[in-house]
Amino acid sequence: MRQVQLTGVSIAFGDRQILDSVNLHLSCRSRTALTGANGSGKSTLMKIISGETKPDSGTITQKDGIRISYLPQSGVVHLDTTLREEVEEAFSYLDSITRNKAELEQSLQGVTQEDPEVSAIIEKRHELEEILIRSGYYTRETEIQKVLSGLGFTREDVSKRTREFSGGWQMRIALAKVLLEKPDILLLDEPTNYLDIEAREWLTRFISTYDGGFLIVSHDRHFLDSLVDEIMEIFHGRIKQYRGNFSAYECYRKTELETLLRRYERQQNEIEKTEQFIQRFRSNASKAALVQSRITWLKKCKRIEIPETLKRIHFSFPPPPHSGRRTVSASNLTKRYGTTPVFTDVQFSVDRGEKIVLTGVNGAGKSTLLRIIAGRDRDFEGTIEYGKDVDVGYFAVENEGAFNPEHTIIQALEEHCPTGLIPTLRNMLGAFLFRNDDIYKTTGVLSGGEKSRLSLLKLLLHPANLLILDEPTNHLDIHSKDILLNALQHYSGTIFFVSHDRYFIQQLATRVFRMHNGSLQVFHGDYDFYLWKTAGEGDRERRYETPPVKTGDGKKKRDEEKQKRNRIRKLEQKEQDILEQLEEGEKAKQALEGLLQLPEQYSDPEKAKKIVDSIKAVEKKLHHLSETWESVSAELHYLSRS
Repeated sequence: MRQVQLTGVSIAFGDRQILDSVNLHLSCRSRTALTGANGSGKSTLMKIISGETKPDSGTITQKDGIRISYLPQSGVVHLDTTLREEVEEAFSYLDSITRNKAELEQSLQGVTQEDPEVSAIIEKRHELEEILIRSGYYTRETEIQKVLSGLGFTREDVSKRTREFSGGWQMRIALAKVLLEKPDILLLDEPTNYLDIEAREWLTRFISTYDGGFLIVSHDRHFLDSLVDEIMEIFHGRIKQYRGNFSAYECYRKTELETLLRRYERQQNEIEKTEQFIQRFRSNASKAALVQSRITWLKKCKRIEIPETLKRIHFSFPPPPHSGRRTVSASNLTKRYGTTPVFTDVQFSVDRGEKIVLTGVNGAGKSTLLRIIAGRDRDFEGTIEYGKDVDVGYFAVENEGAFNPEHTIIQALEEHCPTGLIPTLRNMLGAFLFRNDDIYKTTGVLSGGEKSRLSLLKLLLHPANLLILDEPTNHLDIHSKDILLNALQHYSGTIFFVSHDRYFIQQLATRVFRMHNGSLQVFHGDYDFYLWKTAGEGDRERRYETPPVKTGDGKKKRDEEKQKRNRIRKLEQKEQDILEQLEEGEKAKQALEGLLQLPEQYSDPEKAKKIVDSIKAVEKKLHHLSETWESVSAELHYLSRS
């Protein structure tokens, strides 16, 4: 059987031991998930298995010519080929086989049936032919269409240059390639990160029938529960294995954790008593031997530690202000980008306490509708009406909150945190993956994902009674998603949300709104009811098909395409102009703030007031530019995907 074996593998980065004498076995029958806290070494281990990273020590043994394909978590960029050419590279490993087969066939032309070499040549050619058949080489066009369609690409995408695709779609291309390679073992590091829920469902079905083995890192519980029968957890550089899916692992680990916590508490009590004894009798000569023995015990004591992934943090966010029974309603809502309609005649009404999930394929208009409900996009037809005392809070991954770049994370939230929650603020930050010394990082050095998590937490510290959440689970691990889910389940206000995490949706949504073919469909039931009602529609599989073109529609379609291209060019230029103005505005603001810090300025009230007024004027202009940029960016994204 094709397999890979790691024995005593260790690796350290500086003085930090990442993996310590790890033993691991994977075969073409493995159905395994890899879990552990952020930074525990999951990605490093995958890179070692794939051969991309060399360990400091230990051995890696591969048997029977095993083929391994690795999908990293991010960072893959394809430059200057068409999508079709790029994904066909997945079959390039077969080039030598097709050449050898052709050479064998050529050699058969020069021999007779009686030649002693004929039998061996025919047998070898048959072996190569079997490999090509099993690999899907002869049906690669169909395989490519199936995979690209499943991952959300349209027929028009196939001829596009890969450099035209955004970062998320670049990762979908990389995923398509590793799936088409059909290796003996797939190594997938967060494969669902850039997939919408339809693509996730397709990927789940694809991998569930996959002939080879796989090792997966994912923060999608439903995805893991549907696929794996074994969990490998990395903790303190070592690996422990558990049989069953992820939910079974969590149940088993919960029991383990309870035992571990009891041992931890006993040890902490013993350490506390020992430290008190040392402090009390340190100066007592008659107790010197006893004090020294306890000091020695403290040094040698192996401290029990609780894995971050298993710590259960529970807290409640402040209750939202009360609102009227009817929270928000829409009538004849229509949105267009230029002459291109996004959706038309949308109508709905939502009552206090409902939790509405908005579904639909990429480009259907979900984020656009959320922006309209949140009041961020006012360029639409129709009406939006809010109920009595409705206060809207809006979160989207791309809209990071405004933080002073010189403030630490803990300072940034203490400014906005209600007094009663300050004692639990560190726990909340830990739940949103800001742990230990992370809370002392300045907000100016945070990545986009970190700023998004901080913005979400800031919003929840002062919850409005109508929350608009666009993919709030992005950049969160399973544990953090559970904490957020628990908080939102107990939230008494109204929620509109978009998420690609099926478990999160199933546990939270009370009603489903679907954006479909430019209109809104309302399903009066939870997400399971929605799945039952829409079962068998097969939207995803039909996306790749060529739609029938009516006679006489060709010129009209070409004109529409020309108008769209012109509109995109204008928007791209406008976006560039706005970004330049934003940059100039930020520089002007920084210059004014620097001027305000000079003694001769802030000591003169009249001068100081003029500078402060100038700063406010710049901030107002920046706010207006940001809103305009958001609108332009949203329209560009829609037109690029439509």
